[in-house]
Amino acid sequence: PIQELLGLQVGLALHDLGQAVDEDVGDVVVAGMDAAYPPFGFQNSKAGTYVGFDVDVIRAIGKAEGFAVDIRNMAFDGLIPALKTGNIDIAINDITVTPERQKSVDFSDRYYIAGLGVVVAAGNNTIKTAKDLEGRKLAASIGSTGEIAAKAIKGADVRIFNQLNECFLELRNGGVEAVVNDIPTNDYYVANAGRGRVKSLAVALTAEDLAIAVKKGNTDLLARVNRGLRTIKRNGEFAVIYKKWFGKEPPKALFE
Repeated sequence: PIQELLGLQVGLALHDLGQAVDEDVGDVVVAGMDAAYPPFGFQNSKAGTYVGFDVDVIRAIGKAEGFAVDIRNMAFDGLIPALKTGNIDIAINDITVTPERQKSVDFSDRYYIAGLGVVVAAGNNTIKTAKDLEGRKLAASIGSTGEIAAKAIKGADVRIFNQLNECFLELRNGGVEAVVNDIPTNDYYVANAGRGRVKSLAVALTAEDLAIAVKKGNTDLLARVNRGLRTIKRNGEFAVIYKKWFGKEPPKALFE
């Protein structure tokens, strides 16, 4: 029957999106992220699927609100333009809430409290404080708050890269002396791909709220995201996800 054929086609389409299809799932929400920001979002090289804290959070919100999530991988600086044009519905990618960004998109309640930190070569003993970054060769990813902070450092020679992993590669090759980026991502890189080659400094340049972005004026979707986020915070699922990726309980401030 044609109904069964159409049902099969829809099922296959959702399968192609890499989603687990539930019978009670309603619409599909397209979530954009630059899958090069572990532990927030990255690609499992063996399975080819997207994993990370942000991936788990948005999927949990979707489950709570009855929508499936289609993850779209794109450059970080293209996320807000993609929201504006409607190519994606949501952007979740370790995105800091800033006054400038609030002019372009609407943000959900915060789901992570972050800060900018610094990564240097393992043998670098000359950079220990924020002031030590003055006049240095620094790297940051394009469109990030790390770029803004790095460019504000007195006398710094700031080199901007399309992807964060390119920043770390430039550091390891000696092209820059430090990378300015979010502390959780820094720590993850140092503990994994950069183990023994680089180190993360206990220098918190800023304190920042991370949130999920939607197109300006999309109040319905924003309400669903916030409601779903409140649900997973209340039922304990958020804490499980947080501990899975960061090895500790989420701060109480996230539940206020």
